[in-house]
Amino acid sequence: MAEFSWIDVQGGGLSALERLTSAELEELYSGRLCDQSAPNEVRLPSRSESGPVARRLVLSVLENWELHQHLEVGELLTSELVANAVRHAAGRTIGLHVSRKPGWLRIEVRDSSRALPCMILAEAKPVNERGRGLKVVDDLADRWGADLLPRGKGVWFELKVRERG
Repeated sequence: MAEFSWIDVQGGGLSALERLTSAELEELYSGRLCDQSAPNEVRLPSRSESGPVARRLVLSVLENWELHQHLEVGELLTSELVANAVRHAAGRTIGLHVSRKPGWLRIEVRDSSRALPCMILAEAKPVNERGRGLKVVDDLADRWGADLLPRGKGVWFELKVRERG
């Protein structure tokens, strides 16, 4: 495996990021999202292989933050947002942002498209599982939404966190 650092990827630009394997991306970003005092967004190539990487990164953060009760739902909803960004946004990368504030955990996936997502409420045909991701997010998240950003949008969900006292 090639040795990469965050500085190498930043300096090498997008092409350096796109050349990394899933394992290299995980190694590069391992621990980066856990540090609440540092910028907590990572860039992933907009490809289907980034879904499992994003899920494992989120699981690592939730375990590190001792939010074990949110492992399953955090992983599932992250998967839905990343899949939507990869499928519907035309950009070459997506951003994964994880943050925590008193009482809340927020996971956001950012992409370069300014088209806001819409939830499909009609019954999906059993043969077509697509189009139901935001319904899953709506059902399982305590709240969710989408925000326009200067260069694209962020789609996020939040889960209530019980603070230890």
